[in-house]
Amino acid sequence: GYMGGTLPRKYGGLNLPVTVNTLLVEMVSQADASLMNLFGLQDIAVTINKFGDEEQKNRVLPKFCKGEVSGSMALTEPDAGSDLQSVALKAIEKDGQWYLDGVKRFITNGSGEVSLVLARSEEGSRGGRGLSMFLYERYRDDNMIVRRIENKHGIHGSPTCELQFNMAKAELVGKRKFGLIKYVISLMNGARLAVSAQALGIAQAAYEEAVKYASEREQFGQAIVHFPAVYQMLKKMQAEIETTRMLIYRTAQFVDLEDMYERKSQRGEDVRREMKYAVAMAGFLTPLSKFTATEMANKVAYDAMQIHGGCGYMKDFPVERLARDARITNIYEGTTQLQVVAAIGGVINNVLEKEWEILQELSIKELSADKERVLGFARQLQEIVAEISGLKNKDFQDFVANYLVEIASLAYRCALFLPVAEEHKEKRELFRFFMNEAATRIDYLANEIRSLKENYGESIVNLKADFVVKQHD
Repeated sequence: GYMGGTLPRKYGGLNLPVTVNTLLVEMVSQADASLMNLFGLQDIAVTINKFGDEEQKNRVLPKFCKGEVSGSMALTEPDAGSDLQSVALKAIEKDGQWYLDGVKRFITNGSGEVSLVLARSEEGSRGGRGLSMFLYERYRDDNMIVRRIENKHGIHGSPTCELQFNMAKAELVGKRKFGLIKYVISLMNGARLAVSAQALGIAQAAYEEAVKYASEREQFGQAIVHFPAVYQMLKKMQAEIETTRMLIYRTAQFVDLEDMYERKSQRGEDVRREMKYAVAMAGFLTPLSKFTATEMANKVAYDAMQIHGGCGYMKDFPVERLARDARITNIYEGTTQLQVVAAIGGVINNVLEKEWEILQELSIKELSADKERVLGFARQLQEIVAEISGLKNKDFQDFVANYLVEIASLAYRCALFLPVAEEHKEKRELFRFFMNEAATRIDYLANEIRSLKENYGESIVNLKADFVVKQHD
């Protein structure tokens, strides 16, 4: 089977690029999102390869490549979910040996044989600087127990566990105090791209189920796919899926470029400049992809169930499972709201500027008018960002951040679709359909931002305070 695909060949891996691995994650997820969690969590081996020592790599990585072990990343705790700086599980060093003591919660595939565990190594510390990353192997130590397997809404084929570490032996990965600020960030970026592909696979499966059902189900003497209310939904689903796929694989390409530049031993000025650009784009597009893909998957699965009518609510059809499986994607590995926080800096700082310049210089002959329209979306984004930045009001910027990130996603997906539609005539109808949908949505979001600015502006803090007070009265 395909295991250890992105690991080096010397450990038994295939040394495949992230782009190819992302494709495989999407395919597996389309078949079963739960299986993807078992398959995808071998990515912790990539983190071990990147930051572990030679002894750790030689011992653990061949086991992943042979399929002898599965992995988990044990980060979350009862009082430390999104706020990982609050992690309290202790890492205690005695006579050169590290021991883990405490509880982890909501750990996907927590029953796996190999875990990367975020723990507090600096006694008395607070915040992220006191956290380190540890390697725990169940086959070498049995002082960790699976205390509970959660009874979940979806992804039933993947165990989500509560883990109790009772002075369990572990090994430090990399340097002390770099667990959160360096290693978890690297680990989470890979996981977020994988979850984006997982969501895409679920959406594709839901769309295909909806098309199949709508083509076979007859009402009023014809298949329901012929009713405008139904085929409009299907068209929107198709457009969202295809454009999100373009965004995800563009993201994967930048991740591969970043990895390639990091491996270069000699870096001239040109290489450093290109590496800086790849790092910035990978850092921006990863949360943008998760924001886009996971929200899209939930909407597509919802609409797919709607097309099935009452049958979609029954367990006789796959679509109800797909709707349940989709729901977790915009929660784990960072909620949608956290993706907005991660992406908004890139929007404000115009990280996409070079992408717009590339589009401007691109030779588009048959769709030149469409090109100007897409560039108009970019200008709309830049104008609204300039207006928000001019306010010098961080609270207002945060208040409308989700609108700005959505505008960036819509505009950029149109830019990615344009050259595809230019080259493939059969894609042009779908491209223009999506572009028209995007134009309407961008106008709405921009007007909503301006309306909020006009009505609240500097008083947005008072609006927030008033809401909080009313909720607690």
